[in-house]
Amino acid sequence: MENILILGAGAMGSAFAFPCADNGHKVCLVGTYLEDSFIDDIKSKKNLHPSLGCVLPENIKILKFKDIKSEIKNNISLIVLGVNSKGIEWASKELGSLMQKETPILLLTKGLSLKKNKYITLAEKLDDLLQKNGQKKTNITAVGGPCLASGLANRIRSSVILANTNIEEAKKISKMISTDYYSTELSEDLIGVEVCAAIKNIYSMIIGASEGLSSETASKDIKNKNFLNTSASLMYQAISEMIFFTKSLGGKESTVYGLAGLGDLYVSSAGGRNSRMGKYLGYGATYEEAKKNYMPKETVEGAELAFEIGNQIVKDYDKSQLPLMMNIIDVICNNKKLKLDWNQKKLTT
Repeated sequence: MENILILGAGAMGSAFAFPCADNGHKVCLVGTYLEDSFIDDIKSKKNLHPSLGCVLPENIKILKFKDIKSEIKNNISLIVLGVNSKGIEWASKELGSLMQKETPILLLTKGLSLKKNKYITLAEKLDDLLQKNGQKKTNITAVGGPCLASGLANRIRSSVILANTNIEEAKKISKMISTDYYSTELSEDLIGVEVCAAIKNIYSMIIGASEGLSSETASKDIKNKNFLNTSASLMYQAISEMIFFTKSLGGKESTVYGLAGLGDLYVSSAGGRNSRMGKYLGYGATYEEAKKNYMPKETVEGAELAFEIGNQIVKDYDKSQLPLMMNIIDVICNNKKLKLDWNQKKLTT
């Protein structure tokens, strides 16, 4: 039995507590400094998580962030980071001074960032920030793959991939968290897994727009019943671009064809926040209109990534190399309506 601390009580952080608890580990779910009232709400409803719609296991300890100092001293075997990409800097500042030396970290957060105009994964960013905040050495494993939080919380069979340049560390975590419904694969391609996990959110928006983009003349009812041809075409192009971009940053092509790439893109484009934003864009809304009117309190990871690295992408790549990615970056960052040039030369692998 291990001591596992999960920081971030949102949907995925909380859902991740299920396989950990089911394996008999001591699990502590700690909210961020912004989640105090959220923690109160969960406790007042007898562990019913409002976002997941299910009750958290009774053997999970649920705490506010102010209580983390005493909890983190209890020989923590694994820290699971479930904050959003904007919370990485805050989390690293808090954990850097609190965590024991070289406590393994499992990073659920998806995204990419920039350092001196160069692309870095969130694992690299977290490593850099933790060292600046007191940790001399870190041990970070990243998770990728097609796993929606609601499915995991309902113990639906799911598969993910754990990536660490030291594969033995990934194996240790795999043994801790794998169950009969939550299976894990392993990879040394940390860059490839993280790049795929991040950029699939951008492509999920464009595939989510398939229905609206499927015809300029058909009725909404006809498009709703017949948009899969368009969706498949965009899926093919998205995978081609993901291969190109991932390889350009040092990741492996095989990773894109695996759980972190094709698998995660499939589940994300079939449902979720990025796909839903894409649907609004496909039917003619600008990003600002859709965000304000339909998703005011939701984080759209693909849009956040576009804001984070979009300008650098435009500088570093030609539109013929990444036509879909460039298009959605332009739509998001410049608040334009989504239009595709279907005659534009496509990238092929």
